[in-house]
Amino acid sequence: MIDLSLGRIERLLAKLGNPERKLAPLVHVAGTNGKGSVVAYLAAMAKAAGLAAHAYISPHLVRFHERIAIAGRPIEEEALVALLEECEAANGGAPITFFEITTAAAFLAFARAPADLCLLEVGLGGRFDATNLIDRPAACAITPVSIDHVGFLGDTIEKIAFEKAGILKPGVTAVIGKQDPAALAVIAARARDVGAPLRVFGRDYDARDLPTPSLAGAHQLDNAAIARECARILDLPDTAIRRGIGTAVWPGRLQRLGIRRGHEVWLDGGHNPAAAAALAEVLRGWGPTWLVFGMLNTRKPDEFLAPLVPHVAGLRSVTIPGEKNALPAEALAVAARGLGLAAEAASGLSAALASIPKHPRKRVLVCGSLYLVGAALAELGA
Repeated sequence: MIDLSLGRIERLLAKLGNPERKLAPLVHVAGTNGKGSVVAYLAAMAKAAGLAAHAYISPHLVRFHERIAIAGRPIEEEALVALLEECEAANGGAPITFFEITTAAAFLAFARAPADLCLLEVGLGGRFDATNLIDRPAACAITPVSIDHVGFLGDTIEKIAFEKAGILKPGVTAVIGKQDPAALAVIAARARDVGAPLRVFGRDYDARDLPTPSLAGAHQLDNAAIARECARILDLPDTAIRRGIGTAVWPGRLQRLGIRRGHEVWLDGGHNPAAAAALAEVLRGWGPTWLVFGMLNTRKPDEFLAPLVPHVAGLRSVTIPGEKNALPAEALAVAARGLGLAAEAASGLSAALASIPKHPRKRVLVCGSLYLVGAALAELGA
């Protein structure tokens, strides 16, 4: 169960010798959409500059090890098991959440492996997120803020922005992505309160003069611009910044999987209305697209699908495999039909693809949840 507070992980980290105080220069990234993409661009920029960069992300797609990257590579099984056992022993059976203990394990791993840079993605919110224990990061970033996780972060853009702005630190420059004016006002007020200098999209930097990003979608220009601004704060060479933008890899985010079951299959793990709006712009350029759609019961399928409707040829809904909180395929099909889409429930991913009419000029997009994307990668192959 999610429980937003910092006392438990502070206690555990103290027992572990406070590894979070022994890390390489760190970039802390919060926001609603685009956090992982910004981390991916920064990791690629660091690699292009010849630097070793650790990264902590969530959630994973196929294997948990993806969450903790040591110098660009997923942590090894033996090392991960040993770290988790060490954290469990130090915790001594006291209350702790899954995300808290895995964050502690990541801090411990990063403190013990030499690196030039650490990249840290917020799990949920920011103010009370388990990652928010770095006293003075090298830089912070807040990607676009939108309505999401209202049960934990609040039901207005202002409340959610306040939680995201909780990562701002005195004297630490924060790069702020393109924001709703109400969200930006809250972030700016928090920055003034703590004394955090801001570099704001559209005022202090923009997406002009960027090379073509390796990650698909027009929204990736904005994410690349955030990463470039962070990299400039880190004094990375411009050649490395440009090379990183063109070589970043971020699975499951508008990823071309290739030909599967006779279709050109793409994957995207976006799962909230803002992500759907970005997808709608992509589909507008693609033309009529088939969807394979799955979603958790914490989401509203009609809100996600509504902006996509004009660009969808048809939809096959699936129940996300292995997820107890998955919405049933038939319920998703009913919601889609309520929006006027030609939709049918399928028994699984392969069955969904098999039931879609083959057409050489039409794409199939698997979307609605990162958990569905992870299942697709596991079943259909990367």
